[in-house]
Amino acid sequence: AAVVLALGGIALTSRNIKLWIFVAIPAIAIVTMTARYVLRLWLHKQRKEGRCLRPVLAAGSPETVHDMITRARKFPHLGWRVDAVCTVDGLGPDGDQLNGVPVVGRLADVAGHVRRDGYRVVAVTPDPHWTPDRLQKLAWNLEGSEAEMVVAPVLMEVAGPRLHVDAVLGIPLLRVSMPTFTGGRRAVKGVVDRMGAAILLLLFAPLMVVVGLLVLVDSRGGAFYRQRRVGKDGREFTIFKFRTMVVGADRARAALADRNEGAGLLFKLRRDPRVTRVGAVLRRYSIDELPQLFNVLTGSMSLVGPRPPLPEESAAYGPDIRRRLLVKPGLTGLWQISGRSDLPWEEAVRLDLRYVEDWSLALDTVILWKTLRAVLQGQGAY
Repeated sequence: AAVVLALGGIALTSRNIKLWIFVAIPAIAIVTMTARYVLRLWLHKQRKEGRCLRPVLAAGSPETVHDMITRARKFPHLGWRVDAVCTVDGLGPDGDQLNGVPVVGRLADVAGHVRRDGYRVVAVTPDPHWTPDRLQKLAWNLEGSEAEMVVAPVLMEVAGPRLHVDAVLGIPLLRVSMPTFTGGRRAVKGVVDRMGAAILLLLFAPLMVVVGLLVLVDSRGGAFYRQRRVGKDGREFTIFKFRTMVVGADRARAALADRNEGAGLLFKLRRDPRVTRVGAVLRRYSIDELPQLFNVLTGSMSLVGPRPPLPEESAAYGPDIRRRLLVKPGLTGLWQISGRSDLPWEEAVRLDLRYVEDWSLALDTVILWKTLRAVLQGQGAY
């Protein structure tokens, strides 16, 4: 619209064209984006309360359908509610139910159930039953109904910019591009990281001075805590944080090993006796992690990335989990906006691997925006 108006203004030598291009169009964009954001917030709130959801019929193997039901319940803002299930034999692990959802029939009967009960989405998950011929017949049988058919690929964890659908010789092919760990986009990310860290350090400098003084007054010891962590390609570096525990907390960890509440290789305690009074507040709102901006500024960390592991954690990694070390660790990441310490170990690893392989500047922007809400809520921070 701006280009059309500009060209029209030049052609007609209009004197009012600048007002439209530099005032009216930006104002319309701001109002539109704000209204859309407010409506999205309202819609997500409604969906979390169980309203404005699309009824879904999931059809596939019990294992893949179980996973889809779990994800739909965990992310209600996406608008899916699995109301019924079809399996190859019409039975679930619990007889007539699967993960609390009724099993209404066999995979061969999916179209009939959709037409009778009015489901809005048919989610087809992997199962040996689904041959190309059967999937095509299911699509034909759903014609004329209000349901859309969604087919989950076998590569369940690949998404975003790496996934493309191409038609080659009339055959629809799912093309998966290789993840990028070097190149121009990574260079841009490095520049954005350093510039962002410098700006944030300037903004938070007064707060960091006050926090440092509070840490010193609250308990004996220095204001900062230094710890060795493992970064990109397995290289170790020193991470900086505000001290939230008493002096000698590392040596006292062995005595608390039997009380560990962390998942997998992590050591966590909801009520850790080593945490100071000021430290508990800093941890709740992730203020203790602000000094890590110096790590970002020096290049050992990124603003967004996988969680930086301890050397003993990294030593226990298998080949799959070591893929987390292909990129720089981050001050925040998918783990930060998805529950932090409340996440099961397997879920935390899955999120980190997803970030490593599906990374994009747009995803970084979304994570940074959602981090603010996660920090204010304090969920999973202890």
